[in-house]
Amino acid sequence: MRVLSWNLWWRFGPWQQRRHAILAVLRDVRADVIGLQEVWADRDENLAEWLADELGLEWTFEPSPAPEYWQRRIGDPTVAIGNAVLSRGPIDDREVRTLPGEDGRFALFTLTQGVPFFTTHLTAPVDASAARCLQVKALAEFVAAKRVASEFPPVVTGDFNAMPDSDEVRLFSGARTAPAVPGQVLVDAWEYAEPGQPWATWDAANPYVAETFTPSARVDYIHVGLPRSDGLGHVTAVRRAGAEPVGGVWPSDHAVVLADLHSPA
Repeated sequence: MRVLSWNLWWRFGPWQQRRHAILAVLRDVRADVIGLQEVWADRDENLAEWLADELGLEWTFEPSPAPEYWQRRIGDPTVAIGNAVLSRGPIDDREVRTLPGEDGRFALFTLTQGVPFFTTHLTAPVDASAARCLQVKALAEFVAAKRVASEFPPVVTGDFNAMPDSDEVRLFSGARTAPAVPGQVLVDAWEYAEPGQPWATWDAANPYVAETFTPSARVDYIHVGLPRSDGLGHVTAVRRAGAEPVGGVWPSDHAVVLADLHSPA
């Protein structure tokens, strides 16, 4: 089973052209379950729905309850921002959990193809580690509450806006410090990456990132619960995608994280 996480950079930059580049990347990588952040929707169209229709996938979208900051940035109060899940199979269950803070952060859970699958987008300021720690504690509790829905280990995707050695990522994973939920360990899929392959999901080689004058970083993740004794959920491969222009257009300011997981035939 192939799973994917991608921040789509909402309605910034040349978004009309970017969405076709986004579609081209998703069509090429052929993921089975997709977690998307910064998805836009307006009165006429929802990007998640459009992508799903083009790819022949099922979809669900949840808008942020506090989009005003984003809307002010583009000067349009009518455009929603949110998270979405796309899947090759039916979405059998769905739930949303609000995360601490006043900027409308939340986690979206789906049960699809037997996988407890989550996607989220944590608060962004560089100095907001304490706020993100509170958010990942709530996220970990949400995962613990919903992971019993299936024998498949939970899969958590998202833009954490934090680097791998940060307090919040270590706390969420529980592999390098006491876990946020006792006994719950979630493996950072990138631990299985081939040595030397490109790792930055926020990459200064991307002109949208270069304009911010910030260094390259890995801030986007796929976390997976510990594999079962038969290997179910084991990460067999992981890599970036969407990290170059498509037809001269960069799809997003973030790269894709793509992981293959062992699953029944």
